[in-house]
Amino acid sequence: MRIFKRLLRWALILAFSGLLLAVLATGVAYWLIAPRLPSVAVLKDYHMQVPLRVLSADGKLIATFGETRRIPVDIAEVPDRLKHAVLSAEDADFYHHPGVDWRGIARAGWHVIITGGDKGPGGSTITQQVARNFFLSPEKLYSRKLTEIFIALRIEHELTKDQILELYLNKMFLGHRSYGVAAAAEYYYGKTLDQLTVAECAAIASTFQLPSAVNPINSPKREMARRNWVLGEMRRHNYITQAVYEQAVAEPNRAFAHEQPIEVDAPYLAEMVRRQVLDRLGNDALTEGYVVRTTVQSLRQQEAVDSLRAGLVAYDHRHGWRGPEAHNELPEGAGEADFDQVLASYGSVSGMQPGLVTGSDAGHASVYLSSHESARLDLDAVKWARPHISDSRVGATPARVDTVLKRGDIVRLARDEKGNWQLAQIPAVQGGLVSLNPEDGAIEALVGGFNFNRSKFNRAVMAARQPGSSFKPYLYSAAFDRGFTPASIVNDAPLALPDPSRPNGIWTPSNDDGKFAGPMRLREALVQSKNLVSVRLLDAIGVGYMREYATRFGFSQDAIPANLSMALGTASVSPMGMARGYSVFANGGYLVTPYFIHEIDDRDGKPVYLANPARACRNCQERLLDTRPPGPPPPDMTRPPANRLATAGSTTAPAESESVDGVGDAVLPADIHDGAQHAPVLAPRVIGPRNDYLITSLMKDVILRGTGSAARALERPDLAGKTGSTNDHRDAWFVGFDGELSTAVWVGFDDYSSLGRGEFGAKAALPVWMQYMGAALKGLPPSTLPMPPGISTVWIDRDSGLPAAADDPNGMNEMFKVEDVDRLRSQAAQQKEQEKQHAYEIF
Repeated sequence: MRIFKRLLRWALILAFSGLLLAVLATGVAYWLIAPRLPSVAVLKDYHMQVPLRVLSADGKLIATFGETRRIPVDIAEVPDRLKHAVLSAEDADFYHHPGVDWRGIARAGWHVIITGGDKGPGGSTITQQVARNFFLSPEKLYSRKLTEIFIALRIEHELTKDQILELYLNKMFLGHRSYGVAAAAEYYYGKTLDQLTVAECAAIASTFQLPSAVNPINSPKREMARRNWVLGEMRRHNYITQAVYEQAVAEPNRAFAHEQPIEVDAPYLAEMVRRQVLDRLGNDALTEGYVVRTTVQSLRQQEAVDSLRAGLVAYDHRHGWRGPEAHNELPEGAGEADFDQVLASYGSVSGMQPGLVTGSDAGHASVYLSSHESARLDLDAVKWARPHISDSRVGATPARVDTVLKRGDIVRLARDEKGNWQLAQIPAVQGGLVSLNPEDGAIEALVGGFNFNRSKFNRAVMAARQPGSSFKPYLYSAAFDRGFTPASIVNDAPLALPDPSRPNGIWTPSNDDGKFAGPMRLREALVQSKNLVSVRLLDAIGVGYMREYATRFGFSQDAIPANLSMALGTASVSPMGMARGYSVFANGGYLVTPYFIHEIDDRDGKPVYLANPARACRNCQERLLDTRPPGPPPPDMTRPPANRLATAGSTTAPAESESVDGVGDAVLPADIHDGAQHAPVLAPRVIGPRNDYLITSLMKDVILRGTGSAARALERPDLAGKTGSTNDHRDAWFVGFDGELSTAVWVGFDDYSSLGRGEFGAKAALPVWMQYMGAALKGLPPSTLPMPPGISTVWIDRDSGLPAAADDPNGMNEMFKVEDVDRLRSQAAQQKEQEKQHAYEIF
């Protein structure tokens, strides 16, 4: 008995000494580590990394940028069944321990002792995991573990249990770039948290330990086993009943990748947004949860995408079949596994599915698609595929399917309007479309090419192409400011001008059709797009004057050639620049600045940037009080300064940038303002309303009876526009407008190859413009500007362009500025007097 008491006493002494030493060691360790411990107070206002989201004007998703998927949620939004699943899997005693599970730590220590130093299970609580994930590295060191414990105790002192659990549920990586339970629920199941079943909650909880290795997609068998273990733990802790447990265990794994659906097809614009936001808000823009609301209208954007693609495909079909994308010799007996292997490196492009021809004969071809389905093509499905010979020649229409498709060919298929598979071909030709609101320059639709994934070059804003005859309205506007009228007579006759750059030293411009009409009125010259009239007109007003005048439409003088070739549209412009220039005609004479970012909100929905664009605002009180005459715009409107995105109230101006995402003539507005009411920013008036009205009337005639007459099919009296083609048919344009939209379409090859004989703007670009504008304006009433004061309609002689008697059978109505009428009547009287004198001289 004495020996027992003695041993007990020594045991107590040793235990007390050990405890004292442990407390002393802990105190010393805390004394040494405490100065280096981070402040956990930051967790009270911690901002999770949330990707940048880009939305259309009507709130639909265009793009998400950022390396992580995360949807932060409040703890109140997390259903109990998900909380219970996570607690059962990770820390069942979470709401009762002080932040550290001493028994778990003791078990982990005992494991280290008996295994000779194996750092296996660490006994970490949820609080410790929060400490590690927010403040520490994942390496397994004893010092790190001790620091983790001290931080966990501090966290428990600073935050409530619910606050800690909320941080945990939002912070943890759960596989496939998904951080937090809400992102995991969306990615694995396409659901919000409240829609998850008990089994799905357990599945998400089972990914916390090894998210990359054990998740519902990468390792379904291992995940199912751990999911069922979590369900057992939930049952053991009475979080679910036996019946619920049995039902959940029987539920199959229905997880698959659910990418966040893109609702608006606008990748070129999304990239413009990304660059602008990064440029002005820095790299944090991709992680701070900003939401960018653009000016793009989702329905108009989709119409723009569909229209441009349809136009490029139609052009491509006109120029024939270039052959399969590749060819593979298929062994006899090859099956679907072999077919899948061949197609593995080919993806769908704008609805065109890659397929492998598995057999063909005179009447049909069998094609195995990458979507694991088979299609059977008949002769009608391939009849467009005449062999491509050159840009202007194609071969005969195929009479047999097997002359087009052979076993082993890799081709593209697309569904037609009836849903039937047709042979397709990715166009080699490219294009761009920009559609602006002429009131303030808001970009409502933008397409930079056939497919963003195949070519990220944004032709809508980066291309520097020659506009051809679509530049002529600017020249005519300048001429009208120099005294010319729609009835002025200019000779459409051959020209020979000195040009040292040419082999013979002579430049002889010509019309597209090679014909000459002689003296003709300017209205008719624009309607028929007469090049020689334009050259003579430019020579009359002066190249220098015209270069300066072009800046009124937003162009830099550097983009305008300093010679007479300018009259034929040899400037370097983008579709954005042309849409901007024509918006001057659409809005009554004001130069607006294209922009695409309307608002940027922070993660709490508070605006940090609001665009305040300059507006035409024809009927605003401020505009009515503005008596300044039309003139060139401020110099900064013809340069491409960067958009100043900054937080409201910022005292530091962002650095200037030399370019705006390559947006040649187009720039972004930069007014940052608070919620207060401000007077509208007025766009500068660059041409007078009468000049604008006369030019618009000429461009309406282009559609009514000129090179754009196909657009009459839209049956809209408010449309005006101009075709454009360049030498050797390298560029095809149509630019046009009404009071709602100014839209430019360009079609061409990136390498400046010829589009082929006959591919004028009216054939290659106008159909795209028509399809888009017809859909974009459907149901809207005609929108056109009223005739301004100071315009007079006069009966004129068709041949001379001078006022004529009301009963003159060769007469017609024409519009003039009122001050020109008396001058023209005086000229007509002088001409009659001269004719009389000439008649008397005969005798």
